[in-house]
Amino acid sequence: MIAKIGRGSNMYGALNYNLSKVHQNAGTILHLNNMFETPSGEYTTTQLLSSFIANLAANKKTEKTAIHISLNPDPIDILSDENYVRIAKEYMGKMGYGDQPYVVFRHNDIDRSHIHIVSTTVDKNGIKISDVFEKKRSMEICRNIEKKYNLARADEKECFNESLTFQPVDHTKGNIKSQLAAVVRYLPNYYYFQSLGSYNALLSLFNIAVESTKKEYSGEFKEGLVYFALDKNGEKVTNPFKASLFGKEAGLIALQTHFIKSKELAAETKEKSKNIIAQAISIARNEKDFKEYLIDHGINVVIRRNDQGRLYGISFIDHNSRNVFNGSHLGKGFSANSFNALFSSSQSPKVVEYIEGSQKKDTSTQSRSANHSLHPLFDFMINNGSVFSDWGLLDQLLLHGMTEDPEEHLFEFNMKKKRKRKR
Repeated sequence: MIAKIGRGSNMYGALNYNLSKVHQNAGTILHLNNMFETPSGEYTTTQLLSSFIANLAANKKTEKTAIHISLNPDPIDILSDENYVRIAKEYMGKMGYGDQPYVVFRHNDIDRSHIHIVSTTVDKNGIKISDVFEKKRSMEICRNIEKKYNLARADEKECFNESLTFQPVDHTKGNIKSQLAAVVRYLPNYYYFQSLGSYNALLSLFNIAVESTKKEYSGEFKEGLVYFALDKNGEKVTNPFKASLFGKEAGLIALQTHFIKSKELAAETKEKSKNIIAQAISIARNEKDFKEYLIDHGINVVIRRNDQGRLYGISFIDHNSRNVFNGSHLGKGFSANSFNALFSSSQSPKVVEYIEGSQKKDTSTQSRSANHSLHPLFDFMINNGSVFSDWGLLDQLLLHGMTEDPEEHLFEFNMKKKRKRKR
């Protein structure tokens, strides 16, 4: 079992995020500890928040008053609601939160059932609950719970593994080679892409570009790859780095094999991505709305335009299935030409004739120039083409193959963003 602990100052946001899952029939409230209960068992965010008001009002000087914990058993462990409640009580008690008001939610909207716990970090006297050696204590508690409930054991390196994270390259920090290596050596282990173009779309989120090379050696032409670091505007800012510097996994031969494998696997996941993208087109009023809708659903958009502003390439990075699709991979209605027409016309072109259930929809948007951005699973934001992050893109990505909820990561990112803004 893996525990993830987040802290912030937005108690309402933490409760509202989890309660929204309940209202979407993607979650349930399993347990209320020292909280007001309603006769019907149904709650609004304000009703849940009322149980924390006394603690928050008594707070003396603690800035991060909200704590949001997720407990994630291995997918092979099937737990009843009763066992989830027992585990939550035991975990919170040993972490020092046994007498605190807290609410336990079960999330069921992804393959991996898990629970979320929202509480406050200050007690009824306004004193902060100790967080000394919090991660170490949490891991020890998880190990004990695994033994007690006969759960699959997670290695310590899987819990709070802060070393295996992917960060965008920052060319101003130096040590470019190491920054590049930290991404390109391992990214193919987590994402599927069918061509060098779609690989470049994924790399662009990390301020990296790759190009093919062909040179003559002893009368023979040999192909290879070189990598570059990019600035926030997507311009090359370094000399090329040969792929051989980063190991076989980053080289052309290994990637060509990866392209073939990705193409085979994409057929199984493509339809779900198409449905989400088609839905975004049907409701978005402009390019910004389109991108934001997809980010909320775990998909990044990377758009390529020429000097005249014409859109000539579009890629979709689905963090739910970890697949990268060029528009052409998804069908004629998702081609670059279709989106160029969609984003540059106030008319209603039939850009997408595919949507779940084979329903046809006419769509229209208004033009807006913007570049790519990422989602958290990950954790990036739209910012005029720049991609930035202060926690790893695949922070514990994680949990070695477990399915991730992109909305959950977006919420975690927003908690961190808000508390940083307060500093």
